[in-house]
Amino acid sequence: MFKYAILLAGLTQLGIAATSVLIPRLLGWREQLQRVEALTRQVFWTYSGYILGIHLWFAALALGLGERLVDGTPLAAVVTGFIAVYWGVRVVAQFTWYDRGVGGRRLLFRVAEVLYVTAFLFVTAVFAAATAHNLGVGR
Repeated sequence: MFKYAILLAGLTQLGIAATSVLIPRLLGWREQLQRVEALTRQVFWTYSGYILGIHLWFAALALGLGERLVDGTPLAAVVTGFIAVYWGVRVVAQFTWYDRGVGGRRLLFRVAEVLYVTAFLFVTAVFAAATAHNLGVGR
């Protein structure tokens, strides 16, 4: 069961990464970032690149090493635990830190939010379950 769940979580993360490249254009980042100092703009784009890289790396781990992510080793528990916490924090951020008012203005944003949050919750659940499995919870 875990083999397929991890694979699907990998594809989900790949989908998040692929669609996230549209976000800067949809939210007008280039225009908005012209109003800030050059260093702030450069750091922002660097952080955005790091986040995209993390999403791609998580997808690659799940798609390429899925069986190793549930092999019950301490390393597997640490990696799956980190991925679960990462996406879990992203869910919390969506409802506590982010201004969700933009979504109310455009149907596309409301639909995208539902799809993204569903994806974030799914990936969080899969990797949390994998972590519990790796730690021997329930055996």
